[in-house]
Amino acid sequence: MSSRISNVLFLCTGNSARSIMAEALLSRYGEARFRAFSAGSRPRGEVNPLAIRLLSEHGFPVEGLRSKSWDEFARPGAPAMDFIITVCDNAAGEVCPVWPGHPATAHWGVEDPAEACGTEQERMAAFRRVFALLEERVRMLVAIRPETLGRAAMEERLRAIGAGDECAEGEGQ
Repeated sequence: MSSRISNVLFLCTGNSARSIMAEALLSRYGEARFRAFSAGSRPRGEVNPLAIRLLSEHGFPVEGLRSKSWDEFARPGAPAMDFIITVCDNAAGEVCPVWPGHPATAHWGVEDPAEACGTEQERMAAFRRVFALLEERVRMLVAIRPETLGRAAMEERLRAIGAGDECAEGEGQ
């Protein structure tokens, strides 16, 4: 069994809610096999307070979470990414930096809870729905053993997770 840690970058436009939640989830469930990061093409500069509240309610550490630019991860000296996953449709359609090492990529489109309207309770319900979906997808990701798959097969698995395909789960081929 490989002890190699795979770096995963979750991308979204604002890096204030979905990608932050995905980073926190993978940091918890990654079982020392995955290292999670998040960034945005046009970061908002702060993490959405409802995302912070939800993560805190679930016992996730929130210190150090910040909204940051994807440029941080395209610079020389940045951690080399193995997988890049977009979690919003805007980021998926944008021209991304050229990532060193040509990581496997996938799109896990998720609604933006920060765009939810209504009372705080209704907006928080939107955050909870997105959190639950991301948690399910992250758990499917950590069930995969990247070291048992080639790049193309891993990319296919990542994309299947984003498409909601339960067959994406598993130990390899």
